[in-house]
Amino acid sequence: MLKRTKGEAVFNVFNIILLSLVIVVTLYPLYYTFIASISEGSQVIRGNVVLWPVDMNLKAYAKIQTIDHFWHSYGNTLFYTFFGTLASLSIMSMGAYAISRKRLKGRRLVGMIVSFTMWFQAGMIPFYLNMDSLGLMNSRVGIIFGFACSAFYIIIMRTYFEGLPVELEESAKLDGLSNFRIFLQIMLPLAKPMLATITLYCAIDRWNGYFWAMILLKDINKIPLQVLLKKLIVENKMLASIDMGGAFDFTRETLVYAIVVIAILPMIAVYPFVQRFFVKGMTVGAVKG
Repeated sequence: MLKRTKGEAVFNVFNIILLSLVIVVTLYPLYYTFIASISEGSQVIRGNVVLWPVDMNLKAYAKIQTIDHFWHSYGNTLFYTFFGTLASLSIMSMGAYAISRKRLKGRRLVGMIVSFTMWFQAGMIPFYLNMDSLGLMNSRVGIIFGFACSAFYIIIMRTYFEGLPVELEESAKLDGLSNFRIFLQIMLPLAKPMLATITLYCAIDRWNGYFWAMILLKDINKIPLQVLLKKLIVENKMLASIDMGGAFDFTRETLVYAIVVIAILPMIAVYPFVQRFFVKGMTVGAVKG
């Protein structure tokens, strides 16, 4: 066993200290949001809540039930996130697999066109006019399919598919499988680490997306949670009608923190189940000889 030099020991200590500070800076805002949401509102206003909840209670979470359209918009966000992510994965994976195959004529041209859209886009106004001309304004379908493709993710998928063993595809063809069945039954299972990563990224993009939903959706029954949060927190609307039990200014602070906690909870809950796929290695040993 090699003995560490003094320089390496100092470097390791410095790394531990630096990464510990990064962890604290990253996680403390989330932690503070949670402890503030379960603390007495007056204590949050006075700045007494720093490391631990003060006068802990769940009044703010109980008040969320009285916010109009909150759970309806929460359901909309779940709908857009699930079906939007499913649509994105279906379209992008098939497109990426197609342009990853060398036998496809014009694959270089198609790849260049896809890459071009990543750097040069039409802009907001042409995109808005395009959605309007297609009849996708104030439409759930427009939110799901209008943002289903990302050139960056297609390039990542294409690169991954290019790294899969060609021998597997050739063997499947000898067994009589069609191109679609090869893609569905062989390539997709081998691409689980990549698909899991892209799924998480797409789901986060969908869950946090609010700008185009705010522009395209006019019906309050169709807006996602993030648009409603903007109205609640940024525009400070819809909270004035809520009975704060005689302590409006204080309880409003904890109510905002409670809303944020509920908004980010699904992504935090899903991540531990997805991150185990991040380590690549599904194809090691798939082809021998």
